[in-house]
Amino acid sequence: MLDGLDPVLLARIQFGFVIAFHILFPAMTIGLASYLAVLRGLHLWTRLETYDRLFRYWIKPFALIFGMGVVSGLVMSYQFGTNWSVFSERAGPVVGPLMGYEVLTAFFLEAGFLGIMLFGKDRVGKGLHFFATLMVAFGTALSAFWILSVNSWMQTPAGFSINEAGQFVPEDWWAIVFNPSFPYRLVHMVLAAYLSTAFIVGATGAYHLLRGRRDAPVRTMVSMAMWMAAIVAPAQIVMGDLHGLNTLEHQPAKIAAMEGHFETDRGAPLLLFGLPDRDAGETRYAVGIPHLGSLILTHEWNGEIKGLKAFPREDWPNTALVFWTFRAMVGIGMLMALAGMVSLWLRWKGRLYDTPWFQRALVGMGPAGLVAIICGWITTEVGRQPYVVYGELRTYDAVSPIALPGVAGSLLAFIVVYVLVFGAGTFYVLRQLGQAPRPHEPGKAADTPVRAAGITPAAGQNPDAMAHARPAG
Repeated sequence: MLDGLDPVLLARIQFGFVIAFHILFPAMTIGLASYLAVLRGLHLWTRLETYDRLFRYWIKPFALIFGMGVVSGLVMSYQFGTNWSVFSERAGPVVGPLMGYEVLTAFFLEAGFLGIMLFGKDRVGKGLHFFATLMVAFGTALSAFWILSVNSWMQTPAGFSINEAGQFVPEDWWAIVFNPSFPYRLVHMVLAAYLSTAFIVGATGAYHLLRGRRDAPVRTMVSMAMWMAAIVAPAQIVMGDLHGLNTLEHQPAKIAAMEGHFETDRGAPLLLFGLPDRDAGETRYAVGIPHLGSLILTHEWNGEIKGLKAFPREDWPNTALVFWTFRAMVGIGMLMALAGMVSLWLRWKGRLYDTPWFQRALVGMGPAGLVAIICGWITTEVGRQPYVVYGELRTYDAVSPIALPGVAGSLLAFIVVYVLVFGAGTFYVLRQLGQAPRPHEPGKAADTPVRAAGITPAAGQNPDAMAHARPAG
Protein backbone atom coordinates (compact mmCIF):
# COMPACT_ATOMS: atom_id res chain seq x y z
CA MET A 1 0.00 0.00 0.00
CA LEU A 2 2.90 2.35 0.73
CA ASP A 3 4.94 1.27 -2.27
CA GLY A 4 6.14 4.19 -4.36
CA LEU A 5 5.71 6.82 -1.62
CA ASP A 6 8.68 9.01 -0.73
CA PRO A 7 9.36 9.20 3.04
CA VAL A 8 10.97 12.62 2.62
CA LEU A 9 7.85 13.92 0.89
CA LEU A 10 5.67 12.50 3.67
CA ALA A 11 7.92 14.13 6.29
CA ARG A 12 7.55 17.44 4.48
CA ILE A 13 3.77 17.01 4.26
CA GLN A 14 3.64 16.22 7.98
CA PHE A 15 5.61 19.31 8.92
CA GLY A 16 3.57 21.41 6.52
CA PHE A 17 0.31 20.08 7.96
CA VAL A 18 1.40 20.79 11.53
CA ILE A 19 2.70 24.27 10.82
CA ALA A 20 -0.42 25.13 8.80
CA PHE A 21 -2.48 24.50 11.94
CA HIS A 22 0.03 26.17 14.23
CA ILE A 23 0.60 29.42 12.36
CA LEU A 24 -3.07 30.34 12.45
CA PHE A 25 -3.15 30.44 16.24
CA PRO A 26 -0.10 32.72 16.78
CA ALA A 27 -1.36 35.00 14.01
CA MET A 28 -4.70 35.42 15.79
CA THR A 29 -2.92 35.71 19.13
CA ILE A 30 -0.73 38.56 17.87
CA GLY A 31 -3.72 40.42 16.49
CA LEU A 32 -6.11 39.77 19.39
CA ALA A 33 -3.53 40.62 22.06
CA SER A 34 -2.95 44.04 20.48
CA TYR A 35 -6.69 44.50 19.98
CA LEU A 36 -7.34 43.73 23.65
CA ALA A 37 -4.61 46.17 24.70
CA VAL A 38 -6.23 48.88 22.59
CA LEU A 39 -9.67 48.11 24.06
CA ARG A 40 -8.31 48.23 27.61
CA GLY A 41 -6.54 51.50 26.96
CA LEU A 42 -9.62 53.07 25.38
CA HIS A 43 -11.74 51.98 28.34
CA LEU A 44 -9.33 53.55 30.81
CA TRP A 45 -9.21 56.74 28.74
CA THR A 46 -12.89 57.18 27.91
CA ARG A 47 -14.58 55.19 30.72
CA LEU A 48 -17.09 53.96 28.12
CA GLU A 49 -18.70 50.63 28.94
CA THR A 50 -18.55 49.62 25.25
CA TYR A 51 -14.80 49.00 25.36
CA ASP A 52 -15.05 47.08 28.63
CA ARG A 53 -17.75 44.81 27.18
CA LEU A 54 -15.68 44.16 24.08
CA PHE A 55 -12.60 43.39 26.18
CA ARG A 56 -14.52 40.84 28.24
CA TYR A 57 -16.07 39.42 25.08
CA TRP A 58 -12.78 38.84 23.22
CA ILE A 59 -10.70 37.68 26.19
CA LYS A 60 -12.46 34.30 26.13
CA PRO A 61 -11.58 33.37 22.52
CA PHE A 62 -8.09 34.78 23.06
CA ALA A 63 -7.46 32.49 26.03
CA LEU A 64 -8.42 29.37 24.10
CA ILE A 65 -6.58 30.39 20.92
CA PHE A 66 -3.46 31.15 22.95
CA GLY A 67 -3.61 27.70 24.53
CA MET A 68 -4.06 25.97 21.18
CA GLY A 69 -1.10 27.90 19.82
CA VAL A 70 1.15 26.73 22.65
CA VAL A 71 0.14 23.09 22.22
CA SER A 72 0.52 23.08 18.43
CA GLY A 73 3.90 24.81 18.73
CA LEU A 74 5.24 22.12 21.05
CA VAL A 75 4.22 19.41 18.59
CA MET A 76 5.92 21.27 15.76
CA SER A 77 9.19 21.51 17.69
CA TYR A 78 9.02 17.80 18.46
CA GLN A 79 9.42 17.00 14.77
CA PHE A 80 12.88 18.57 14.62
CA GLY A 81 14.15 15.63 16.66
CA THR A 82 12.20 12.93 14.86
CA ASN A 83 11.85 13.66 11.15
CA TRP A 84 14.57 16.31 10.79
CA SER A 85 17.35 15.28 13.16
CA VAL A 86 20.10 15.91 10.58
CA PHE A 87 18.89 19.48 10.17
CA SER A 88 18.87 19.88 13.96
CA GLU A 89 22.41 18.56 14.21
CA ARG A 90 23.85 20.70 11.42
CA ALA A 91 21.88 23.93 11.91
CA GLY A 92 21.42 23.59 15.68
CA PRO A 93 24.31 25.95 16.63
CA VAL A 94 22.44 28.76 14.85
CA VAL A 95 18.78 27.81 15.10
CA GLY A 96 18.88 26.47 18.67
CA PRO A 97 19.96 29.71 20.40
CA LEU A 98 17.46 31.79 18.42
CA MET A 99 14.58 29.53 19.44
CA GLY A 100 15.93 29.54 22.99
CA TYR A 101 15.85 33.35 23.02
CA GLU A 102 12.20 33.18 22.00
CA VAL A 103 11.40 31.04 25.05
CA LEU A 104 13.55 33.07 27.45
CA THR A 105 12.14 36.43 26.38
CA ALA A 106 8.79 36.27 24.61
CA PHE A 107 7.25 33.12 26.09
CA PHE A 108 8.32 33.90 29.66
CA LEU A 109 7.01 37.45 29.26
CA GLU A 110 3.65 36.20 27.99
CA ALA A 111 3.41 33.50 30.65
CA GLY A 112 4.36 35.94 33.41
CA PHE A 113 1.60 38.43 32.64
CA LEU A 114 -1.04 36.19 31.04
CA GLY A 115 -2.63 35.20 34.36
CA ILE A 116 -3.02 38.84 35.40
CA MET A 117 -4.49 39.69 32.01
CA LEU A 118 -7.00 36.81 32.02
CA PHE A 119 -8.07 36.74 35.67
CA GLY A 120 -6.91 39.99 37.25
CA LYS A 121 -9.18 42.59 35.72
CA ASP A 122 -11.38 42.90 38.81
CA ARG A 123 -8.67 41.84 41.26
CA VAL A 124 -5.71 44.16 40.61
CA GLY A 125 -5.39 47.85 39.90
CA LYS A 126 -6.51 49.16 36.52
CA GLY A 127 -3.05 50.43 35.69
CA LEU A 128 -1.41 47.10 36.51
CA HIS A 129 -3.97 45.18 34.48
CA PHE A 130 -3.46 47.48 31.49
CA PHE A 131 0.32 47.05 31.83
CA ALA A 132 -0.06 43.26 31.94
CA THR A 133 -2.20 43.36 28.79
CA LEU A 134 0.42 45.49 27.05
CA MET A 135 3.15 43.05 28.07
CA VAL A 136 1.23 40.09 26.67
CA ALA A 137 0.75 41.98 23.40
CA PHE A 138 4.43 42.88 23.34
CA GLY A 139 5.35 39.29 24.12
CA THR A 140 3.40 37.98 21.14
CA ALA A 141 5.18 40.45 18.85
CA LEU A 142 8.55 39.53 20.39
CA SER A 143 7.80 35.86 19.77
CA ALA A 144 7.15 36.65 16.11
CA PHE A 145 10.48 38.51 16.03
CA TRP A 146 12.53 35.46 17.04
CA ILE A 147 10.59 32.85 15.09
CA LEU A 148 10.70 34.90 11.91
CA SER A 149 14.39 35.53 12.45
CA VAL A 150 14.92 31.76 12.41
CA ASN A 151 12.78 31.27 9.32
CA SER A 152 14.36 34.21 7.53
CA TRP A 153 17.85 32.90 8.24
CA MET A 154 16.85 29.60 6.62
CA GLN A 155 15.68 31.62 3.59
CA THR A 156 18.64 34.03 3.40
CA PRO A 157 21.43 32.57 5.58
CA ALA A 158 24.13 34.96 6.72
CA GLY A 159 26.76 35.41 9.48
CA PHE A 160 27.96 31.79 9.65
CA SER A 161 30.70 29.43 8.59
CA ILE A 162 30.64 25.65 8.11
CA ASN A 163 33.05 23.54 10.17
CA GLU A 164 34.65 20.23 9.27
CA ALA A 165 31.66 18.31 10.64
CA GLY A 166 29.32 20.17 8.29
CA GLN A 167 27.71 22.24 11.05
CA PHE A 168 26.68 25.86 10.65
CA VAL A 169 28.82 27.80 13.13
CA PRO A 170 27.78 31.33 14.18
CA GLU A 171 30.27 34.05 13.26
CA ASP A 172 28.18 37.23 13.51
CA TRP A 173 24.96 37.12 15.52
CA TRP A 174 23.84 40.53 14.28
CA ALA A 175 24.08 39.28 10.71
CA ILE A 176 22.29 36.06 11.66
CA VAL A 177 19.37 37.72 13.44
CA PHE A 178 19.04 40.65 11.03
CA ASN A 179 19.61 38.62 7.89
CA PRO A 180 18.72 40.16 4.50
CA SER A 181 15.07 39.07 4.34
CA PHE A 182 14.20 39.38 8.05
CA PRO A 183 12.91 42.99 8.26
CA TYR A 184 10.59 42.50 5.29
CA ARG A 185 9.33 39.13 6.45
CA LEU A 186 8.70 40.35 10.01
CA VAL A 187 6.68 43.40 9.00
CA HIS A 188 4.80 41.43 6.34
CA MET A 189 3.79 38.73 8.84
CA VAL A 190 2.80 41.10 11.66
CA LEU A 191 0.67 43.17 9.29
CA ALA A 192 -0.92 39.94 8.05
CA ALA A 193 -1.75 38.99 11.65
CA TYR A 194 -3.37 42.38 12.32
CA LEU A 195 -5.29 42.29 9.05
CA SER A 196 -6.52 38.73 9.58
CA THR A 197 -7.70 39.54 13.09
CA ALA A 198 -9.42 42.69 11.87
CA PHE A 199 -11.53 40.70 9.41
CA ILE A 200 -12.39 38.11 12.07
CA VAL A 201 -13.55 40.91 14.37
CA GLY A 202 -15.36 42.63 11.50
CA ALA A 203 -17.07 39.40 10.43
CA THR A 204 -18.24 38.81 14.01
CA GLY A 205 -19.70 42.29 14.25
CA ALA A 206 -21.31 42.00 10.81
CA TYR A 207 -22.88 38.66 11.78
CA HIS A 208 -24.56 40.27 14.78
CA LEU A 209 -25.69 43.27 12.69
CA LEU A 210 -27.39 40.88 10.28
CA ARG A 211 -29.18 39.30 13.25
CA GLY A 212 -30.57 42.67 14.29
CA ARG A 213 -28.14 43.35 17.12
CA ARG A 214 -27.15 46.99 16.66
CA ASP A 215 -25.94 48.08 20.07
CA ALA A 216 -22.73 50.06 20.57
CA PRO A 217 -20.30 47.11 21.07
CA VAL A 218 -21.43 45.41 17.85
CA ARG A 219 -21.12 48.63 15.83
CA THR A 220 -17.75 49.36 17.41
CA MET A 221 -16.42 45.96 16.37
CA VAL A 222 -17.29 46.66 12.74
CA SER A 223 -16.01 50.22 12.89
CA MET A 224 -12.63 49.39 14.43
CA ALA A 225 -12.12 46.42 12.11
CA MET A 226 -12.83 48.47 9.00
CA TRP A 227 -10.50 51.27 10.09
CA MET A 228 -7.78 48.64 10.42
CA ALA A 229 -8.59 47.19 7.00
CA ALA A 230 -8.61 50.60 5.33
CA ILE A 231 -5.20 51.50 6.78
CA VAL A 232 -3.33 48.19 6.98
CA ALA A 233 -4.41 46.53 3.70
CA PRO A 234 -2.82 49.23 1.48
CA ALA A 235 0.26 49.22 3.73
CA GLN A 236 0.48 45.44 3.31
CA ILE A 237 0.42 45.81 -0.48
CA VAL A 238 3.35 48.23 -0.29
CA MET A 239 5.18 45.91 2.09
CA GLY A 240 4.54 42.98 -0.22
CA ASP A 241 6.14 44.91 -3.08
CA LEU A 242 9.25 45.62 -1.00
CA HIS A 243 9.38 41.99 0.11
CA GLY A 244 9.15 40.90 -3.51
CA LEU A 245 12.11 43.11 -4.49
CA ASN A 246 14.14 41.58 -1.66
CA THR A 247 13.18 38.06 -2.76
CA LEU A 248 14.16 38.87 -6.35
CA GLU A 249 17.61 39.86 -5.11
CA HIS A 250 18.24 36.86 -2.86
CA GLN A 251 15.96 34.08 -4.18
CA PRO A 252 15.42 34.74 -7.91
CA ALA A 253 14.39 31.13 -8.61
CA LYS A 254 11.49 31.51 -6.18
CA ILE A 255 10.35 34.66 -7.97
CA ALA A 256 10.54 32.89 -11.33
CA ALA A 257 8.29 30.14 -9.96
CA MET A 258 5.87 32.64 -8.40
CA GLU A 259 5.57 34.50 -11.70
CA GLY A 260 5.47 31.38 -13.87
CA HIS A 261 8.46 32.48 -15.96
CA PHE A 262 10.61 29.74 -17.46
CA GLU A 263 12.48 31.95 -19.95
CA THR A 264 14.65 34.93 -19.04
CA ASP A 265 12.97 38.00 -20.48
CA ARG A 266 13.18 41.78 -20.61
CA GLY A 267 9.87 43.55 -20.33
CA ALA A 268 8.38 40.37 -18.87
CA PRO A 269 4.60 40.23 -18.65
CA LEU A 270 2.62 39.87 -15.47
CA LEU A 271 0.94 36.49 -15.85
CA LEU A 272 -2.55 36.64 -14.36
CA PHE A 273 -3.43 33.04 -15.12
CA GLY A 274 -1.85 30.00 -16.72
CA LEU A 275 -0.86 26.39 -16.16
CA PRO A 276 2.84 26.06 -15.36
CA ASP A 277 4.23 22.83 -16.81
CA ARG A 278 7.50 21.97 -15.10
CA ASP A 279 8.25 19.02 -17.38
CA ALA A 280 7.69 20.99 -20.58
CA GLY A 281 9.37 24.09 -19.19
CA GLU A 282 6.56 26.48 -20.08
CA THR A 283 3.37 28.03 -18.74
CA ARG A 284 0.49 26.90 -20.91
CA TYR A 285 -2.55 29.06 -21.71
CA ALA A 286 -0.84 32.09 -20.15
CA VAL A 287 -2.88 35.29 -19.85
CA GLY A 288 -0.70 38.26 -19.00
CA ILE A 289 -0.17 42.01 -19.23
CA PRO A 290 2.98 42.91 -21.23
CA HIS A 291 5.85 44.61 -19.37
CA LEU A 292 3.91 44.80 -16.09
CA GLY A 293 5.86 41.94 -14.48
CA SER A 294 9.17 43.71 -15.07
CA LEU A 295 7.69 47.03 -13.94
CA ILE A 296 6.48 45.57 -10.63
CA LEU A 297 9.57 43.49 -9.86
CA THR A 298 12.35 45.77 -11.11
CA HIS A 299 10.49 49.11 -11.31
CA GLU A 300 11.74 49.33 -14.89
CA TRP A 301 9.62 48.97 -18.06
CA ASN A 302 12.15 46.63 -19.70
CA GLY A 303 13.78 45.20 -16.57
CA GLU A 304 15.22 41.70 -16.86
CA ILE A 305 13.51 38.84 -15.04
CA LYS A 306 15.38 35.55 -14.89
CA GLY A 307 13.36 32.49 -15.79
CA LEU A 308 13.65 29.06 -14.20
CA LYS A 309 15.76 27.83 -17.10
CA ALA A 310 18.54 30.11 -15.86
CA PHE A 311 18.90 27.77 -12.86
CA PRO A 312 19.69 24.04 -12.66
CA ARG A 313 16.52 22.00 -13.05
CA GLU A 314 17.24 20.18 -9.77
CA ASP A 315 16.93 23.56 -8.02
CA TRP A 316 13.43 24.29 -9.33
CA PRO A 317 10.63 24.37 -6.72
CA ASN A 318 7.13 23.01 -7.30
CA THR A 319 6.22 25.67 -9.85
CA ALA A 320 2.48 25.10 -10.15
CA LEU A 321 1.90 25.10 -6.37
CA VAL A 322 3.97 28.25 -5.80
CA PHE A 323 2.34 29.96 -8.81
CA TRP A 324 -1.23 29.43 -7.60
CA THR A 325 -0.78 29.97 -3.86
CA PHE A 326 0.94 33.26 -4.60
CA ARG A 327 -2.02 34.39 -6.72
CA ALA A 328 -4.48 33.30 -4.06
CA MET A 329 -2.61 35.33 -1.45
CA VAL A 330 -2.42 38.44 -3.64
CA GLY A 331 -6.04 38.10 -4.72
CA ILE A 332 -7.27 37.91 -1.14
CA GLY A 333 -5.10 40.90 -0.22
CA MET A 334 -6.65 42.94 -3.00
CA LEU A 335 -10.16 41.99 -1.84
CA MET A 336 -9.26 43.09 1.68
CA ALA A 337 -8.02 46.44 0.41
CA LEU A 338 -11.22 46.81 -1.63
CA ALA A 339 -13.33 46.04 1.45
CA GLY A 340 -11.44 48.72 3.37
CA MET A 341 -12.05 51.30 0.63
CA VAL A 342 -15.75 50.39 0.37
CA SER A 343 -16.07 50.74 4.15
CA LEU A 344 -14.70 54.29 3.95
CA TRP A 345 -17.31 55.17 1.31
CA LEU A 346 -20.12 53.61 3.36
CA ARG A 347 -18.88 55.38 6.49
CA TRP A 348 -18.90 58.70 4.65
CA LYS A 349 -22.45 58.00 3.48
CA GLY A 350 -23.50 57.02 7.01
CA ARG A 351 -24.44 53.49 5.90
CA LEU A 352 -21.65 51.37 7.37
CA TYR A 353 -24.06 49.59 9.73
CA ASP A 354 -27.09 49.57 7.41
CA THR A 355 -25.84 47.84 4.25
CA PRO A 356 -26.74 44.14 4.39
CA TRP A 357 -24.82 43.15 1.24
CA PHE A 358 -21.61 44.58 2.71
CA GLN A 359 -22.22 42.86 6.03
CA ARG A 360 -22.73 39.53 4.25
CA ALA A 361 -19.49 40.12 2.36
CA LEU A 362 -17.68 40.76 5.66
CA VAL A 363 -19.02 37.53 7.15
CA GLY A 364 -17.83 35.64 4.10
CA MET A 365 -14.40 37.28 4.33
CA GLY A 366 -13.99 36.44 8.02
CA PRO A 367 -11.47 33.61 7.44
CA ALA A 368 -9.95 35.22 4.31
CA GLY A 369 -6.90 36.56 6.12
CA LEU A 370 -6.10 33.15 7.58
CA VAL A 371 -6.38 31.57 4.13
CA ALA A 372 -4.03 34.24 2.78
CA ILE A 373 -1.51 33.46 5.54
CA ILE A 374 -1.55 29.76 4.67
CA CYS A 375 -1.11 30.53 0.98
CA GLY A 376 1.71 32.94 1.77
CA TRP A 377 3.55 30.39 3.86
CA ILE A 378 3.16 27.70 1.20
CA THR A 379 4.60 30.14 -1.33
CA THR A 380 7.51 30.95 0.96
CA GLU A 381 8.35 27.44 2.11
CA VAL A 382 7.72 25.49 -1.09
CA GLY A 383 9.44 28.23 -3.07
CA ARG A 384 12.60 27.65 -0.99
CA GLN A 385 12.79 24.02 -2.09
CA PRO A 386 14.82 21.94 -2.71
CA TYR A 387 16.72 23.58 0.17
CA VAL A 388 15.96 23.65 3.88
CA VAL A 389 18.74 26.25 4.36
CA TYR A 390 18.67 28.08 1.05
CA GLY A 391 21.66 27.36 -1.12
CA GLU A 392 23.47 25.51 1.70
CA LEU A 393 21.58 22.42 2.89
CA ARG A 394 19.23 20.41 0.73
CA THR A 395 16.02 19.00 2.16
CA TYR A 396 16.95 15.43 1.25
CA ASP A 397 20.20 15.84 3.19
CA ALA A 398 18.42 17.16 6.31
CA VAL A 399 15.87 14.41 6.93
CA SER A 400 16.16 11.71 9.58
CA PRO A 401 16.88 8.12 8.51
CA ILE A 402 13.32 7.10 9.35
CA ALA A 403 11.35 4.33 7.65
CA LEU A 404 8.36 5.05 5.45
CA PRO A 405 5.78 3.25 7.69
CA GLY A 406 6.86 5.34 10.68
CA VAL A 407 6.40 8.64 8.84
CA ALA A 408 3.08 7.54 7.30
CA GLY A 409 1.73 6.31 10.63
CA SER A 410 2.64 9.48 12.52
CA LEU A 411 1.20 11.65 9.72
CA LEU A 412 -2.11 9.80 9.91
CA ALA A 413 -2.14 10.11 13.70
CA PHE A 414 -1.48 13.86 13.49
CA ILE A 415 -4.32 14.35 11.03
CA VAL A 416 -6.83 12.47 13.20
CA VAL A 417 -5.80 14.07 16.49
CA TYR A 418 -5.52 17.59 15.08
CA VAL A 419 -8.91 17.46 13.38
CA LEU A 420 -10.56 16.23 16.58
CA VAL A 421 -8.75 18.42 19.14
CA PHE A 422 -8.32 21.66 17.25
CA GLY A 423 -11.59 21.17 15.43
CA ALA A 424 -13.35 21.05 18.79
CA GLY A 425 -11.45 24.12 19.98
CA THR A 426 -12.35 26.04 16.83
CA PHE A 427 -16.00 25.02 17.16
CA TYR A 428 -16.05 26.34 20.72
CA VAL A 429 -14.48 29.66 19.66
CA LEU A 430 -17.08 30.07 16.92
CA ARG A 431 -19.82 29.24 19.40
CA GLN A 432 -18.55 31.97 21.72
CA LEU A 433 -18.43 34.49 18.87
CA GLY A 434 -22.01 33.60 17.95
CA GLN A 435 -23.15 35.17 21.23
CA ALA A 436 -23.43 38.94 21.34
CA PRO A 437 -21.42 40.97 23.90
CA ARG A 438 -23.39 41.25 27.13
CA PRO A 439 -23.20 43.85 29.90
CA HIS A 440 -20.89 42.80 32.71
CA GLU A 441 -22.52 41.71 35.96
CA PRO A 442 -20.00 42.12 38.81
CA GLY A 443 -19.21 38.86 40.56
CA LYS A 444 -20.70 36.69 37.82
CA ALA A 445 -18.35 33.80 37.15
CA ALA A 446 -19.51 33.39 33.55
CA ASP A 447 -17.26 36.29 32.63
CA THR A 448 -14.10 34.39 33.60
CA PRO A 449 -12.19 32.35 31.01
CA VAL A 450 -12.40 29.32 33.32
CA ARG A 451 -16.20 29.22 33.25
CA ALA A 452 -16.12 30.15 29.56
CA ALA A 453 -14.11 26.99 28.92
CA GLY A 454 -17.01 24.93 30.20
CA ILE A 455 -15.55 23.97 33.62
CA THR A 456 -18.31 23.81 36.20
CA PRO A 457 -17.42 24.28 39.87
CA ALA A 458 -18.47 21.63 42.35
CA ALA A 459 -21.29 22.34 44.77
CA GLY A 460 -20.21 24.87 47.35
CA GLN A 461 -17.00 25.76 45.55
CA ASN A 462 -16.25 29.42 44.87
CA PRO A 463 -16.18 29.90 41.06
CA ASP A 464 -13.71 32.79 41.38
CA ALA A 465 -11.30 30.56 43.28
CA MET A 466 -11.28 28.13 40.37
CA ALA A 467 -9.78 30.83 38.19
CA HIS A 468 -6.65 30.70 40.37
CA ALA A 469 -6.52 26.95 40.84
CA ARG A 470 -3.59 25.06 39.34
CA PRO A 471 -4.54 22.09 37.14
CA ALA A 472 -3.87 18.71 38.69
CA GLY A 473 -0.73 17.05 37.39
